[in-house]
Amino acid sequence: MIEYRTHTCGELRAGDAGKKVKLSGWIHRKRNLGNLCFIDLRDHYGITQCVVNSSSDLFEKFENIRVESVVTVDGKAVMRESVNKNMPTGDIEVLVESVELHSQADVLPIQVFGEDNSPEDMRLKYRFLDLRREKIHNNIILRCQVIKRMRELMNEQGFLEYQTPILTASSPEGARDFLVPSRLNPGKFYALPQSPQQFKQLLMVSGFDKYFQIAPCFRDEDPRADRSPGEFYQLDMEMSFATQEDVFAVMEKTMGSIFNEFANGKTVDQAPFQRIAFREAMLKYGSDKPDLRNPLYIQDATAFFNNSGFGVYDNKAANGEELRAIVIPHAGEKPRSFFDKLDGFAKEEGFGGMAYVALSANGAKGIAKFFNEEKMADLINTFGLKDGDAVVFMGGNKKLINKFAGKVRTKLGEEFDLIEKNAFRICWIVDFPFYEENEETGAV
Repeated sequence: MIEYRTHTCGELRAGDAGKKVKLSGWIHRKRNLGNLCFIDLRDHYGITQCVVNSSSDLFEKFENIRVESVVTVDGKAVMRESVNKNMPTGDIEVLVESVELHSQADVLPIQVFGEDNSPEDMRLKYRFLDLRREKIHNNIILRCQVIKRMRELMNEQGFLEYQTPILTASSPEGARDFLVPSRLNPGKFYALPQSPQQFKQLLMVSGFDKYFQIAPCFRDEDPRADRSPGEFYQLDMEMSFATQEDVFAVMEKTMGSIFNEFANGKTVDQAPFQRIAFREAMLKYGSDKPDLRNPLYIQDATAFFNNSGFGVYDNKAANGEELRAIVIPHAGEKPRSFFDKLDGFAKEEGFGGMAYVALSANGAKGIAKFFNEEKMADLINTFGLKDGDAVVFMGGNKKLINKFAGKVRTKLGEEFDLIEKNAFRICWIVDFPFYEENEETGAV
């Protein structure tokens, strides 16, 4: 039987110096220094540096082997003259005595090592190469570790894992079904489940108490920035005789533990997570999935523009439109061009534009000129402005203005680098409306 390796490429340490070793993997990188050829050999576990002397018959052979080719090398582990403290195997290297080429790589359509700016469609087409990249490879490993821990936590809380059917009947849900023709029943089709909703409810009716599953969900819908096309997996659960508080308790223990264990040094909100009513979330953050790492928030400015002196927004308020405001700390000295860009952004999004007031060292700028002294004091008090702050205003249809204000909030948070990069902020959104009006048809 062929032995491909005695050690993995992430295993050798200083204590292995002097040992005969055999490694198998992909050639990650080559460096030819004239008298020496250095080869970084990579597998799932890590990278080991291998060395070939120019006097060796192997030198020319390695020169002709492309990066990302698959090889097995035999040799002797020795201490490195220059230790690389950035690598777990950085104390040693392998003096290569023989090499076997298993698979010569072609010229690659996308880059595996280093920065790669290939378009997404190319990366998906050559997914097997994309998965070799360190970041993507580590993401897959992290996914496995998270799912393993999820199962442990759900089992600890008395949940049992069941696999529900994949081939089922079509039922009305939020997206189109994927259909699979039935060979035994010509002209009829199975549907792939958009979620295991009906099956898990049947389990509860059947007398089971707690169910969970890492469930595949299939939805025939167009891809979006926040939505995977076609299929995705979710932690699905169901409980008998449970209240909302029971569900919250299970999820806070499960997700709280997951985030704490896999946060990689980032700050994590601890349970119990804060609860935000749907209406408050839409008004304050412009989203039912708010990014709480962004400290900016939206305020209702409709009442302020009641005979304020600024006719454009006074008319909007009088005609049933709603006004929103976002205070930007320390933005009072921003040039007019900055606010003009925001105005242009609003017009691109289909809104009439945006207005602003900036409290600079040289006085109030923007639409402040339309306000008398009393109204300026009202503005500062209503929106909590401080010297050096700015506030931007936007108005429009009450069905659309919150979402637009949410986009502005996100844009400003990114523009001013306000979003916490090393934190996870977690919340529950509660009190969702039972019904809402369809924005396109006007139906409930």
